[in-house]
Amino acid sequence: MRRLPAELIIVVGALLLFVPFLGTTHLFDWDEINFAEASREMLVTKNYAIPQIGFEPFWEKPPLFFWLQVICMKIFGVNDFAARLPNAACGILTLVLLYRLGKKLVNEQFGRIWALIYAGSLLPQLYFKSGIIDPWFNLFIFLAVYQLAAYTDNRTDRPLKRILLAGLFTGLAVMTKGPVALLITGLCYGVFAISTRFRKFMKPLHILLFLLVAALAGGIWFIALLANGQQHIITEFIVYQIRLFRTEDAGHGGPFFYHFIILLLGCFPAAALSILSMRIRKRPDETPRHFRLWMSLLFWVTLLLFSIVKTKIVHYSSLCYFPLTYLAAISFYHLYRRKWDLPSWNKWLQAGTGLLLSLLILGVTFIDQLKPFLLQPGRIKDPFARANLAAQVSWTGWEKLPGVLLLGGVLFFVLRANRNIRSALTGLFLASLLAINLTIVLITPKVEPYSQGAAIEFYQSKKGEAAIVEPLRFKSYAHLFYTQRPPQFTRSLADSIRQFNTHPEIPVYYVGKIQNREENEREMPYLQKLYEKNGFVFYRRISTP
Repeated sequence: MRRLPAELIIVVGALLLFVPFLGTTHLFDWDEINFAEASREMLVTKNYAIPQIGFEPFWEKPPLFFWLQVICMKIFGVNDFAARLPNAACGILTLVLLYRLGKKLVNEQFGRIWALIYAGSLLPQLYFKSGIIDPWFNLFIFLAVYQLAAYTDNRTDRPLKRILLAGLFTGLAVMTKGPVALLITGLCYGVFAISTRFRKFMKPLHILLFLLVAALAGGIWFIALLANGQQHIITEFIVYQIRLFRTEDAGHGGPFFYHFIILLLGCFPAAALSILSMRIRKRPDETPRHFRLWMSLLFWVTLLLFSIVKTKIVHYSSLCYFPLTYLAAISFYHLYRRKWDLPSWNKWLQAGTGLLLSLLILGVTFIDQLKPFLLQPGRIKDPFARANLAAQVSWTGWEKLPGVLLLGGVLFFVLRANRNIRSALTGLFLASLLAINLTIVLITPKVEPYSQGAAIEFYQSKKGEAAIVEPLRFKSYAHLFYTQRPPQFTRSLADSIRQFNTHPEIPVYYVGKIQNREENEREMPYLQKLYEKNGFVFYRRISTP
């Protein structure tokens, strides 16, 4: 019987892994709902050139990702599934590309290993089930760096093609998230040039071609804004990008080592193997050293850059997933072929990380049993967090399956690692792949009611009503997306009503948090309390001053 092509198997497997259950959990504030709302407003206003939030210009991100969401929303409607579908498609494309690239660089076995490692690691898989921008941005940057690596390889036979493609992918990354794409690729090439003492440095003509293509692909939106007299949006966009680097944005701060910890835990089981690859340099290595150098550069440039940046958000280091999983694939490949031995320290680092994550997943499923302990006086001082725990959630017991499965995979790895490293690693990554997927399917929908469930429920109850719903003293985009606010109710109008209590003819609802209840009711005496639920307080405006 003829064997099925590996690409077909990967596509079918990725479809089953990334597409089902995309819409079972509501989008999460802020980023997921923020981007989905910008795409929804594009559909409503038919203005596809300028992203908007509250039907006013939104200058934080370029529009490429929003266009992808718009296409999905046109096909599947304005919903959670459509908002996340572009990243599911990115996941399918990414796994196929990793397989083909691994096959080209080393052999087919290496390609399969790289794809398995990426799909079987925690955050890399999770991001393909999200509605945030980063998966596409990361893919474009990775492809640009790959083309630069091929361009600087002595074996390359089409340097002009490589430099044009590098410029194209860099430009697409700029159109996805902004000029930080050009900064990252430029830093990677600069560090490479310094490390090789400027041997085979890019020709002046190729530099111009790279910049020209990157500017055309990444600057067309900015050029269109200039042509339409929207220079202020470009100015605000640049100011926002600078602010992210220089200050902590929206309270997202953290220590310098923040992203080191995120990658160690979030990229389990790949992280420990990548560290092994970084430490082993003189043992036999059948993988191309030139590309390995570029992946190391991409990893450290990204990690150090976003460790220096004041704003610390989990997905800022997500570009590291590509080089990290490549380095992990090198370790897996040589361990699998018995060219390397697994050191005890790496075995127990892997086991310790996996055990911690398993216990955390299992611990979440005991939240109802832990409520009496957690709600004892003095345990949790935040009144909002205490009220969140009052949510009534039906746990069936099946939610423990992901934690048990991951724990079983870790134990299998520990018991088999010294006898048969092949089956130990394969079993660990397969167990991780299934456990992560089941966690998203079984546990995430049960956790959401404790955080934003009551608010989303209220917003959805106002969908289709010609009314304004606004949060009080907390930042959110959920009220816009889930009420599907019509374009006549702009952000400026809502702000004016909240400040001056104008337009009595418009029904207005407010959502606050219990810790701000007294302050809200004192400053806005025209509020009528409707009810409280899980830390949220819901109001209706009943009169004018």
